[in-house]
Amino acid sequence: MSTDDQYGRSEVGGTGQTRTRFPESATDPYGAPRRTPRPSRGLVAVVGVVVLLIAAIAFANQSRTPQDPANQDKPPAANPTAATGVPPVGNKSSGVPSGFPQDQQGAQSAASNYAVALGSDGMFNTARRHAIIDAVADAGTRTKLQSGFDADYSAGLLSQIGLTKDGLAPTGSTFVNRTVAAGTKVTNFSAGTASVDVWCIGLFGLTGEKSTRPVTSGWFTISLTLKWDGSDWKVLETAQKDGPTPVTGDDPVSTSDEIGRAVTEFGGFTYAR
Repeated sequence: MSTDDQYGRSEVGGTGQTRTRFPESATDPYGAPRRTPRPSRGLVAVVGVVVLLIAAIAFANQSRTPQDPANQDKPPAANPTAATGVPPVGNKSSGVPSGFPQDQQGAQSAASNYAVALGSDGMFNTARRHAIIDAVADAGTRTKLQSGFDADYSAGLLSQIGLTKDGLAPTGSTFVNRTVAAGTKVTNFSAGTASVDVWCIGLFGLTGEKSTRPVTSGWFTISLTLKWDGSDWKVLETAQKDGPTPVTGDDPVSTSDEIGRAVTEFGGFTYAR
């Protein structure tokens, strides 16, 4: 079961020139024909060495094995900093991705997507909250999780935040509660269970000129214990703690209207490790 934070929110990277030198004519048009000089022995020796060197290079090139044409078509090796992991799953249940593989990558992908769903604005509406829990919870703990989250998102909390009993923002405002996964870490894994920490940044608040709860950001880590139910990873329990929190940047703060438009115009992602 989670607790509320100070906002009433539930915790759960010069032009080059070439000069050509032409050879002098064998006959001088302004005088007697020039006498062709006799090459010295030193020059002959140098020329001989150059000829031998050229011959050796040519022989070496001929002796090399031609490159396999098949190898020429192979793409370059992947950069060591390239993203890794399998593609996202294609199935969804109540808007939550499902059908993750039974391995560590699958557990991390499931935990990331479940953390985003459990940290969404849908949790403030009873029907949507129940649908989310039904989609992510293990059958053995579903009832317990439902009861715990129902208690967290009480009518009193909604009123305190400034929402209606259905979790809606007042007229002229936009309610923002979004969780973005920044990374995952497996703390325990076996064929049937997995414990995964999801490092997140969250946005929470109300847009609008009269809002007394402007949208703020916060960093936290959601820990999920997962169980393999035979076809997918499901949530047994969740917990949340603050941080790790980086130093805040010097970016100018956006207006309430800009935040409201961004939340409605920018959609979320399906995460895969």
